Amino acid sequence: EELNNSINRLLASNVAAFRQQKEFTENAAHELQTPLAIVQSKLDILFQNHQITSEQAILIEKIQNALSRVSRINKNLLLLAKIEDQQFPEKEFIDIAPMLQEIHFLLSDFKEEVSLHLEMTGNPGIEANKILVETMLTNLLMNAIRHSPHPADIHIILNHNSFSVANPGTTPLHTEKLFKRFSTASRLTPGSGLGLSIVKEICVRYQWEIGYNFTDNRHIFSVKFRAD
Repeated sequence: EELNNSINRLLASNVAAFRQQKEFTENAAHELQTPLAIVQSKLDILFQNHQITSEQAILIEKIQNALSRVSRINKNLLLLAKIEDQQFPEKEFIDIAPMLQEIHFLLSDFKEEVSLHLEMTGNPGIEANKILVETMLTNLLMNAIRHSPHPADIHIILNHNSFSVANPGTTPLHTEKLFKRFSTASRLTPGSGLGLSIVKEICVRYQWEIGYNFTDNRHIFSVKFRAD
């Protein structure tokens, strides 16, 4: 009985600590949104001032770039907290093919010297939250675009039960760090890793299998959808 009581107290303590951590992340992200927006607005006004020098304009641009990165990290942390807290409960039947075609169209001209090749041999119908599926597909494609040398051909394949995206590379990524938050899977292409962390959380939520391999100098990320 004493052992059982001790285990229950330990579990209660761990659950409470986990909830506090999630609440802190979500609250901090919410609170940061307003001051970040205010600073961005003030910088935009300052940048439009005709009296600033070229050196000052360069400095403002660098500040804006850094601020944009902080804003993206903040939004991604908030999204991660919402996914973990299961704040996307609604599900619907989704045809991935038309959704992927639309995302492909929107990203086709995102970056020069990068060509997106879409091949669809099937259209897996899944039950999931539409926002999360769009986020997963967009993050995987953006990850490939941002971390490809120029010029680059990126191949996107959709079949009856899986989705994959392949982009050129020179060395394999560190798989043990690949989906961890704020970790760098490659020294050549550093990043926060939050985009792939979000993809991982979405796949875990729906019991999909997320995979990575490096073949013929190509990074290949794949998602295998759970067969119903």
